[in-house]
Amino acid sequence: MKKALFTLFLAGAAALLGASHAIACGTQDGYSYAGLASPSRAFGIGAAVTPVGSFNIVSGHVAGWVGVGGPGQGTNGTDEWLQVGFSGFPWATGSDLYYEVTLPNGQPAYHQIAADLPAGQTARFAVLEMHARPNWWRVWLNGSPASPPIYLAGSHDRWAPIATAESWDGGSGGACNGFLYRFDRVSIARAPGGGWHPLSGAEEISSTSTRVRRGNFASFMAAEGDDALRVLATASG
Repeated sequence: MKKALFTLFLAGAAALLGASHAIACGTQDGYSYAGLASPSRAFGIGAAVTPVGSFNIVSGHVAGWVGVGGPGQGTNGTDEWLQVGFSGFPWATGSDLYYEVTLPNGQPAYHQIAADLPAGQTARFAVLEMHARPNWWRVWLNGSPASPPIYLAGSHDRWAPIATAESWDGGSGGACNGFLYRFDRVSIARAPGGGWHPLSGAEEISSTSTRVRRGNFASFMAAEGDDALRVLATASG
């Protein structure tokens, strides 16, 4: 698939996704994912992310983000992660910009950067370990710092970063939210503070109700919901 195809159908996708309806996810924890994971450890990850169309968020949330760490990946098997991206909720008409940090033995802390951004607006996100400061990280938005330095214990040279879309059913018992995100120029940092290279050899992250469509230039699209999947199928042509 050519990168240009990502742009050609955006307007039609926005109209179509507005009519999306929920389908059953069937996941035990109510989460579903669609994205790519680095095949090796790195010191950061970045991507230009675009929410395509108006999502159908029945319960819980949707998100498109880049990040490091995860459940059980902290010191002594604790939860520890840092992520930044777009999020959407049932009560919101647009998308939030946010970052979330979870420290060992702590709870996830959600930080809103901006609110109510329209569909089709792109932002460049990154999380990056700081130069000459092992285990200290920052969130970046459109090339500028968007968080204070964040200490993630034991994280230096340990994590394989990911770029993914996500849906949570809000405890509804399996209702899926419809989403379609575009990720362009996904790159990983090979050194603290930079050394950016396009993500290659990535491993796919998916759930039974989601799809990932890879493109050129380290890009992909992530979809869930009947109408979003139809848009994705059109994009593959």
